[in-house]
Formats: sequence, structure tokens, C-alpha cells
Amino acid sequence: MNLNQVTLPVTNMPESVAFYLKLGFTLIVDTPHYARFSCPEGDATFSLSLSEDCGSQQAVIYFEHEQLDEWVEQLQTKGVEFEQLPKTERYLWREAIVLDPSGNKIKLYWAGENRLNPPCRVNVTE
Repeated sequence: MNLNQVTLPVTNMPESVAFYLKLGFTLIVDTPHYARFSCPEGDATFSLSLSEDCGSQQAVIYFEHEQLDEWVEQLQTKGVEFEQLPKTERYLWREAIVLDPSGNKIKLYWAGENRLNPPCRVNVTE
């Protein structure tokens, strides 16, 4: 298992993107409703999702596993209940969704090459 990214809700995407660029993150996906950054070291990423009301949403934590379907089956045998069983999303990640005991959304996923090199990736020029 590997921690991939934390996604935070934001109410103003351009302002938020500018702030995180200022902190030293590298922008790798830039859309009006979603932005993703790579961290200065390692393979971890951090993302933002546009929201009208940040107070009503919580962060979403992603954990990556290459054998996602088998992992989910193993967790189900241990009594873990899923809100969504693995399915391939429009952004090409295969995801399952489970809530932790506090109601935090956890996405178990496999993205393969699309994790850091999605079709909508920003071309970084120096």
C-alpha cells in the first residue's frame, strides 16, 4: 500500500493554485474544477477540488494498490463495507470508496501510468 495524495476542497481555484505554487509544489493538472501538484521530492501528489462550501466537505485520502480488486475482496471478507466497489472512473483511475469510522472518505485505487501522467497533464516548461 502507498499513500498517493490528499485532496482538499477550495472555493477559489486560481487563488489556491497560486498559493500552492508559491509554496513550491509543481502543477501537473490544471482544470477549472481540479488541480494536482507533485511534491518537490518523491512521488506523492497533492490536489485541490473546487467546492462551493468547504465547511461541508472533508479531505479525501487515496491509497494505491496494483491488485485493487483482489485487495477489496480481501477487505470485504474482513467485514469492510464499501460505498463503491472498484470501477474505472472517467479520469482513468480504478477506484473503490469506503468511509472510515469518522465518515472520512477513503479511496482505494489503481491508476498505473495515469497517476502521474494523465492525458490532461500540464506540460511543464522551465
